[in-house]
Amino acid sequence: MTNASPTLEVRDLHVEVAGKPILNGVDLIVNKGEIHALMGPNGSGKSTLANTLMGHPKYTVTAGDIRFEGESVLEWTADQRARAGMFLSFQYPTAIPGVTMVNFLRHALNAREGRDLPVREFRTRLMDTMKQLKMDQQFARRYVNEGFSGGEKKRAEILQLQLFKPSIAILDETDSGLDVDALRVVAEGVNQVAAQEPKPGILLITHYYRILNLIQPDVAHVLVRGRIVKTGGRELAMEVENHGYERIMAELGLTAGEGDTAEALHAAAT
Repeated sequence: MTNASPTLEVRDLHVEVAGKPILNGVDLIVNKGEIHALMGPNGSGKSTLANTLMGHPKYTVTAGDIRFEGESVLEWTADQRARAGMFLSFQYPTAIPGVTMVNFLRHALNAREGRDLPVREFRTRLMDTMKQLKMDQQFARRYVNEGFSGGEKKRAEILQLQLFKPSIAILDETDSGLDVDALRVVAEGVNQVAAQEPKPGILLITHYYRILNLIQPDVAHVLVRGRIVKTGGRELAMEVENHGYERIMAELGLTAGEGDTAEALHAAAT
């Protein structure tokens, strides 16, 4: 029997950081094969949501639930979530000196698939994926994110995304700091993943409309002060591009700057 449960379901999620409430009742459903864009002003709680979904221990869920393929993951560690098929692309990827990309990727892929991949099979998959992303093969011998440019860090994240084939991909501002060429390569990589079978669900967190010219979302959401306050199609993202968040915040009776605490607390948590 086919499991009809959403790939990702967030139910009335409330989250605190250092005792301060950041998320105030987030509801979200991402089904298999859907691309959702999540937008919002600085400090609205976007990165808090991403890190909470992946089980960051400094983010405390005080109410609500996170369900992956029908099962609550609140008690799962970040490692358990990743092995099961949840993936997070970080806004600011961390450098790991002394660990090469090839070793990191092989161990992570073994964990994801629950088996020890033969060297030849792993190498073939890695080289084929790097070729698709227009990455030099020497890239795999460098230490993880050490000395990487912003674009190289994001390409490394997309390389992981393509290799691990997650069921749900949470992309936290993958477009941040990219020039036009790097943005196109990253977007092509995401679109290739979106077309893979089985099709994953994708939650694309972004500040900017420009990546949505290259990755077409099925659904767009606006997050303000820890709640999704508006949901629509691609036209909602266009509204944000044309008018910013002022119009939406005015509809809610809010003023800019009220969510700045969320950004500061997220920075402290990470």
